[in-house]
Amino acid sequence: MNPKTDGFSIRLIEAIGDVSADRWNACALPDPTTANPFISHDFLHALEASGSATGEAGWLPRHLIVENDQGELVAAAPMYVKGHSQGEYVFDWGWADAFEQAGGNYYPKLQVAVPFSPVTGPRLLVRPSDGGDQDKLRRTLISGLAEVTERLDLSSVHVTFSTAEEWNLFKEAGWIRRLGHQFHWHNRDYQNFDDFLGSLVSRKRKSIRKERREVAAQGITVATYSGDDIRPEHWDVFYRFYASTYDRKWGAPYLTREFFSILHETMRDKVALVLAHADGTAVAGAINLIGGNALYGRNWGCDEDFKFLHFEACYYQAIDFAIENGLQHVEAGTKGTHKIQRGYLPTPTYSAHLIRHEGFRDAVADFCNREQEMTTAEMAAFADYSPYRRPENE
Repeated sequence: MNPKTDGFSIRLIEAIGDVSADRWNACALPDPTTANPFISHDFLHALEASGSATGEAGWLPRHLIVENDQGELVAAAPMYVKGHSQGEYVFDWGWADAFEQAGGNYYPKLQVAVPFSPVTGPRLLVRPSDGGDQDKLRRTLISGLAEVTERLDLSSVHVTFSTAEEWNLFKEAGWIRRLGHQFHWHNRDYQNFDDFLGSLVSRKRKSIRKERREVAAQGITVATYSGDDIRPEHWDVFYRFYASTYDRKWGAPYLTREFFSILHETMRDKVALVLAHADGTAVAGAINLIGGNALYGRNWGCDEDFKFLHFEACYYQAIDFAIENGLQHVEAGTKGTHKIQRGYLPTPTYSAHLIRHEGFRDAVADFCNREQEMTTAEMAAFADYSPYRRPENE
């Protein structure tokens, strides 16, 4: 596939390694102050090279790239042919069941996303240029996604955890839009953790202090490692925690042990690894990735059930790290209303979907419209439980 659209050449590549890191990152990470590590060449390469995101795992790489007449890479989208809906976090199993019960083939489908990473970020990656129309290139990518879906005779294409700006472009193109939400923490220019606590109502402030004291009272010490402070053996213990969580709940883990070795070699300066120890032995761990202005919490695991340790390792350590490093917000993964009282507030997430079958498309659009109303109402209701002080609380 190498069609021309508005003077640009559109084609698919079968591995992120088929394009150089410099060319990809010029589109994916144009501004270091807002860079999202999940769409970097290094992160996507770690997923593929480690065997975590491959055709055998149900994530067949087919990244879309756009080149100009000089052969320069000017836009791209991380994309995969999927034979299932696992590891996506915007759930469409009900859609698949309905379509297949009606005699259709929902799989394979196209997924524009970062595998196993429910993290908001750009999905239509465009290289900045003097005088260039970046939205024109994004529209070219959207047209290319539709064309690829037709040419490969696939049921649909799904863009998950996009930015709000991209979401609006998908609306303009007639795609179905879906609204979700997560709970994020926002830095209000805090100087330290106590400064953050001071922004909370008294009851919530006391509760968090009590939780942190009880973790320490169990003889647990918690520390965050980044860059060269992370040693290869740290990954052995963290992977044990990560894999045991999947063993207990979901079966085989998505990420291989090799993934973390590659991450260590190429991206350890973008990692904030939290490890908890009791009597000198590691008992729990959580991994975060560091962006230009955000910290992204991802995976967690623990050997035993220690009271409040999950909150300390995943939420409070992340807030501490963000404040210390001047990061503007923390994304703590998918849902969980228990995050609200710990300072994480409801934040919208966005996805867009193109369904080829007209009748099925209408049904999915109706579902998403009704779901959006409920999601909007739910976020408003959650906001009422904010732990932050209001003027009337002063």
